[in-house]
Amino acid sequence: MIVRRFFIAVTAATLVVGSCGGDPPPPPPAPPGPDMDSLRAYQDSVREAEEEARRLAAEEAARRAEEATRERARQGAARTLQQMVFFDYDMSEIRDDAASALRAKVDILRASPQVQLRIEGHADDRGSTEYNLALGNRRAVAVRDFLTGFGLSESRFSVVSFGEERPLESGSDESAWSRNRRGQFVITAGENAINPGN
Repeated sequence: MIVRRFFIAVTAATLVVGSCGGDPPPPPPAPPGPDMDSLRAYQDSVREAEEEARRLAAEEAARRAEEATRERARQGAARTLQQMVFFDYDMSEIRDDAASALRAKVDILRASPQVQLRIEGHADDRGSTEYNLALGNRRAVAVRDFLTGFGLSESRFSVVSFGEERPLESGSDESAWSRNRRGQFVITAGENAINPGN
């Protein structure tokens, strides 16, 4: 009985001493570092992402530049459509310089079927109000007939005369009068759909 108690006490002491002392358990193994193949794959993916970002930025810049070029061309075509033509004193015949300006409008109008114009006829202040209204009308009609002579639909043009009521320049000399004898153009529809044509 004594021997048995002694044995149990020695065993218990051994267990207590063993659990309290001794070397600490080893640390868990460190995760393995990246191998060269994994590192190269990561670097390649970073490089590809950077190249894709540069490509997309270049495409966006090119798209914006193309849009800006188109908008400049559209604005230039709108200015051409609005360019005035001038007439000789007491005349409604289309002069050579006016014919050239009107032909420049034809290609734009052909390429831009949604565009409609109001043609305004004007006169200088010599003559009666009634006469100048009639003269302004003849001038506007002459311009319309010139344009429709190239196959453009008459329905795309409206005609109005202001006679001497809206002078471009004030004055009672040929310099002012020559500027006031004019056909003027207002885009009444399709301005955003203007195609510069050729």
